[in-house]
Amino acid sequence: MNSPEIKEFIRQHSNLFWYTPEDKKEEISNEFLVETILNYGDKESVLHLFQLLGIKKVAEIFFSSINLSDRRKGNYHELTVNYFTLVFERYA
Repeated sequence: MNSPEIKEFIRQHSNLFWYTPEDKKEEISNEFLVETILNYGDKESVLHLFQLLGIKKVAEIFFSSINLSDRRKGNYHELTVNYFTLVFERYA
């Protein structure tokens, strides 16, 4: 279950989850939230995500997702994987 802060964050960035039914948006998993924000969010939304979940938690979700399977890794843009791998290796 997402915290009220996470739910508000999802509402603020609702346009990024356009393919998720409105009544299901606040129930999305942290894995899906991280994937969407890292792929499609702007700098402010990424920094806000780091504040909400913590950079270490976001890095943990990111690395577990890309290491799970090639299919899950394929959900991230190639540049996103490269960039955030460098960021998380340095700061998380």
